[in-house]
Amino acid sequence: MKTWQTKEQLIDLLSSLVNHQSITGSNAEIALAEYLQHLLAQKPYFQENPDHLQLHPLEDGRRLLTALVKGNDSSETVVLLSHFDVVGVEDYGSLKNLAFYPEALTKEMNDIKERLPEAVKADLSSGEWLFGRGTMDMKAGLSLHLSMLEKAMDGEFNGNILLLSVPDEEVNSQGMMTALPVLEQLKKEKNLTYNACLNGEPMFSKYPGDSHYYVYTGSIGKVLPGFYCYGKESHVGEPFAGINPNLMTSFLSQQLELNEAFIEKVDDEVTPPPVSLMQRDLKEEYSVQTPNAAIAMYNVLYLKQTFREINEKLLAGAHTAARNIENYVQQKSDHFASVAEDFTMPEFRVNVMMYEDLYAEAVKRYGEEEVSRRQNLLVSQRDQGDRDFSTILVQELAAMCKELAPMIVLFYSPPFYPAVSSFDDPYIKGVMDHAKAFTQSKYDLDLTIAEFFTGLSDLSFVGPVSSKSKLQQLTTNMPLQNNGFSFPEDVMEQLTMPVLNIGPLGKDPHQWTERLELTYSFDYLPSILTEAIHHLLSKNS
Repeated sequence: MKTWQTKEQLIDLLSSLVNHQSITGSNAEIALAEYLQHLLAQKPYFQENPDHLQLHPLEDGRRLLTALVKGNDSSETVVLLSHFDVVGVEDYGSLKNLAFYPEALTKEMNDIKERLPEAVKADLSSGEWLFGRGTMDMKAGLSLHLSMLEKAMDGEFNGNILLLSVPDEEVNSQGMMTALPVLEQLKKEKNLTYNACLNGEPMFSKYPGDSHYYVYTGSIGKVLPGFYCYGKESHVGEPFAGINPNLMTSFLSQQLELNEAFIEKVDDEVTPPPVSLMQRDLKEEYSVQTPNAAIAMYNVLYLKQTFREINEKLLAGAHTAARNIENYVQQKSDHFASVAEDFTMPEFRVNVMMYEDLYAEAVKRYGEEEVSRRQNLLVSQRDQGDRDFSTILVQELAAMCKELAPMIVLFYSPPFYPAVSSFDDPYIKGVMDHAKAFTQSKYDLDLTIAEFFTGLSDLSFVGPVSSKSKLQQLTTNMPLQNNGFSFPEDVMEQLTMPVLNIGPLGKDPHQWTERLELTYSFDYLPSILTEAIHHLLSKNS
């Protein structure tokens, strides 16, 4: 019996998935993986082929799910990729308790409609939108993939469908990185050829009121540079006896926040400039001593730039900030000296360096064995997340080379998403052109084919890298590399496959007004996806 094919059935399935409050890192994230296995284990196909349905553990106890349906003796396989974790719900305020109950929340939204933004009011009036955390991002996509898997069980496709649904996409993508060796293992065990990876992330509008229907042939890239600012502490009564790292980060912010040099345009796609995601000093208690260190991290998105180009821009910003810090402090000290006649400002220079330079300096002073011993000790005692622990590893090296202070050290922290694109792949172009023509003919809708999905996605770990960079250019300046974290470069190179994203229509991801449009998403999209998968599986025919 088919249970996930009609619009009403898909709404029921989506609601049941949203009911699982699978916020990244919560127990419900684990429970949802088990619920997905439970749903699929009831299907006759998986009762007959139980080894085709598996939960795979992450190192921290969470699990990802794979479900393989073999259509014939062919090895040709389409991977349907999704994630089942969601962001938190603090933004819902007084509606927080309804965030995971789409029907009740949508009813409540109607009851308070007059207090809502005009765009939300207009959608509510249509009666074709469902509200709730995860309705858009991305449990609707997962619901559609389950529908496609059900079709595969019924013999719809001339080839294999491998559903892959992972946790942790919203934070560190540990789910997808754990999935890479799993995909490699399944490829060998089940004799699979991966034709393509089809993601179901929702389409993202490019501007308010954007009415285009987007499909994508790749995914935007992201790096997370960190700047460790090591100043010199002083008593507040002697401010010129030291250099305040909070002052240092403020000058960095002027150089990097919204810096137009990082904006990149490829066809109609434009990356936003960098924004700060973290900026704070590292002093843990209050006193009248100034902090001795501070940290700033920036979100940098890219399309086809090389890591070298990005790194040069970041270093240029740091060097400019360093000179401006020196000039500012000198100017202020000159003024102070004109009042306090016996005052003389000590000479200083702000050093700028990469993490690998700082590491080399520490090795030069103490030897490789001692540096490794200290880092291994920190790893054994670790109880911090990736960003904070990256900072601690840099801080340890800086303390070993404190004579270089004041200094700004540029390093990189996870998460890192390579930019990937199959835009120029004739195979993917053929699939997208077919989907576009089908949608125009059947539904009188014009799909817009965009090269890059701009919301970040796990496609970054399986698609063809769009930049000419080598990953090593970045990982050598990533303190976590080989210190409790290892970016899976080798497996990624082995698994590279064409990628595309065809997903539902929604609005306001990661906001309390997150919502899914139901007509396109659950009336039209199932047929569009079915056509696309047929075309993906006809690669060698």
